[in-house]
Amino acid sequence: MTDVQKRLFELQDLKYRRFHSALVPTVDPDRIIGVRVPLIRSLARELFDREFLHTLPHYYYDENMLHAFMISTLDYEECVAELDRFLPYIDNWGVCDSLRPKCFRKNTDRLIFDIERWISSSHPYAVRFGIEMLMVWYLEDDFKIEYAKRVAEICSDEYYVNMMRAWYFATALAKQYDAVLPLLDMLDEWTRLKTVQKACESYRITDDRKMFLRGLR
Repeated sequence: MTDVQKRLFELQDLKYRRFHSALVPTVDPDRIIGVRVPLIRSLARELFDREFLHTLPHYYYDENMLHAFMISTLDYEECVAELDRFLPYIDNWGVCDSLRPKCFRKNTDRLIFDIERWISSSHPYAVRFGIEMLMVWYLEDDFKIEYAKRVAEICSDEYYVNMMRAWYFATALAKQYDAVLPLLDMLDEWTRLKTVQKACESYRITDDRKMFLRGLR
């Protein structure tokens, strides 16, 4: 067992492990140590180590979470390089969605080109990550309709890719309703229905708009 693994096991919470295992069904429960997210974040700050970042693949889910939080502290160029190394090894939504690099906030002009690379990837969680970054950083001041069209055009059989597409459009309906509403016709039926479901669950969308969206089912 590596030193990092030993530190993670010292923080193990078996009750949390049982709970969290049910949330990430694509991960073998034996690969989940069961460390709560705030503790992994704290450990990432304490143990930051580039050698660990270059040691892939990791065995434990919690190691991948630690890896994600370490990446999220890097400057832009190094962050993107490490993401390109790490994304192909991600096999679940939990680790994927924990990647929120701080450096992206001030680099949206460059980020959009890297997002296009990730969305075009053959790795489903690279695609999911790219869509999520469009949702996080490009639905307000930096919104462009071509970004939403790019998400609508994605054709995938991957459940977790299409769930992210639905999440993207539900959020887009809350922030750019008039612009993205016509794009729902471009979505496959499953993703459109999930989009409507998520939008109707949102407190940010008015009741009259929810009534209209329900009619699209």
